[in-house]
Amino acid sequence: MKKTIKTAILTLLLLTLTVSTAFLAYLHFFASDVNDLSGEWTAEIDLTKQATVSAYSWLQDIEGVSLSLEETEAYIPELTVRVDLSFEQTVDAAGTFYCSVSPESYEACLQTAYGALRTAFHDLLAERFHMAGYTGSTDEEALEALVVETFGMSTEEYLAASVPGLLPLFDTLQARFDGGGTYEITEGVLTRRFEEEGTVVTRMETCIRQDGQLILLEETGADSSVVSSDEYPVVYTLRQSAK
Repeated sequence: MKKTIKTAILTLLLLTLTVSTAFLAYLHFFASDVNDLSGEWTAEIDLTKQATVSAYSWLQDIEGVSLSLEETEAYIPELTVRVDLSFEQTVDAAGTFYCSVSPESYEACLQTAYGALRTAFHDLLAERFHMAGYTGSTDEEALEALVVETFGMSTEEYLAASVPGLLPLFDTLQARFDGGGTYEITEGVLTRRFEEEGTVVTRMETCIRQDGQLILLEETGADSSVVSSDEYPVVYTLRQSAK
């Protein structure tokens, strides 16, 4: 009986030791990679909500027609701007980084947003003309001619002047994302020190790493007012790992 108990205890100890060894091996070979951010990452920043609200606020002021927020949403496609972020680990869980907003992505997003607003504006103009008893053509070409005749400029030019805040300014996005410097990651907090012309701005963000995704959840620390909380989370996807 005592021999059986002793054998069972030894077996349990051996199993425990095996599990512990396997767990430590996992931590060494896999879990440590959580803090290795080396590589090129990309995030798609969604600007659809701001564009929809801005368009709705302006379009509903057109006299004699009504438009709901839901109807405005139907006009606005998904609008995202690409942000590229690269990390180069130089020591354990620390190194250098560089982040930038893609100007080509922003320009494409801007054109798409104003194109959608143009369509909505023309539809409401056609409705307004019909309500007023207008019997002429309200096809795309005729509406454009009416806009030029009325405002002395094309629809695109008129909308750019009338709704300049349809999307955040490129400079605003650059102020939020662009820059480079050094970083470190400790206990789920990514600390980046943006260095420019002798000044350093520190940004601390809680984050999690899930395979090929780096998710920034919120800003923390003394300078947490730099970015508003409704602009999180930001999800970066690993595009290319460092060699």
